[in-house]
Amino acid sequence: MWNSFNTVDYEGMIAETVSISGHEGKSIRAYWSRPIGGGPHPSLVLIPHMPGWDEWCRETARRFTAHGYSVLCPNIYEDFGHGTPTEVAQKAREAGGATDDNVMADTAGALSFLKNQPASNGKAGVIGMCSGGRHTFLAACTVEGIYAAVDCWGGGVVCPPEQLSPARPVAPIDYAEKLACPLLGIFGNEDFSPTVEDVNKLEAVLKELGKDYEFHRYDGAGHGMWYYDKPMYRQEQAMDSWNKCIEFFDRHLK
Repeated sequence: MWNSFNTVDYEGMIAETVSISGHEGKSIRAYWSRPIGGGPHPSLVLIPHMPGWDEWCRETARRFTAHGYSVLCPNIYEDFGHGTPTEVAQKAREAGGATDDNVMADTAGALSFLKNQPASNGKAGVIGMCSGGRHTFLAACTVEGIYAAVDCWGGGVVCPPEQLSPARPVAPIDYAEKLACPLLGIFGNEDFSPTVEDVNKLEAVLKELGKDYEFHRYDGAGHGMWYYDKPMYRQEQAMDSWNKCIEFFDRHLK
């Protein structure tokens, strides 16, 4: 929980860019932050959102590390070249986006990297926002070795056939039966993607399947309520859902 540390405790972390094995065996970059000393530590894969492999993702990785997590944020946009996060994200959009198969392979590679670290406690979760939330749900259903998943306003989990594409050929909700770990969902009731109706449909499916899930929906918030660098930030809803997220991961991974 926020501000739950003891002032006498030592706190330290290290954060750096590393290379990991991603899709098709390619070497991709990843941002890795982890606590110094202590352990063993639980791990998280933070899947980037469509704004890119950006500074917000790196700050968020360090924020989770301050709460005891080894966090790896893979550059799922490696295939689209390099530049500023905005420039690379635009290249990705023009090319139709990263394919689901590649992102799932990058996620599996990130999980393998984390679990093979000497300080790992063997448990890893996945979290993502926006398109990263969609990828998180997909990973929780199709990638082995995930102990807990947090979908933050993932648009496109519920997707009509006309919105499918070569990069995204299957709606993630169609894999819901394979969901193999506890799932936390954070949603704003003023969001456009996913809409309230999309969240209702997803919850109905998970409930019917008897899956272990919990959804938290927030009035007065839309898409991206955690993005403190944008006008969509909502302080009260962000901090409440942040605490729920930390408690969820602590419960399942520590």
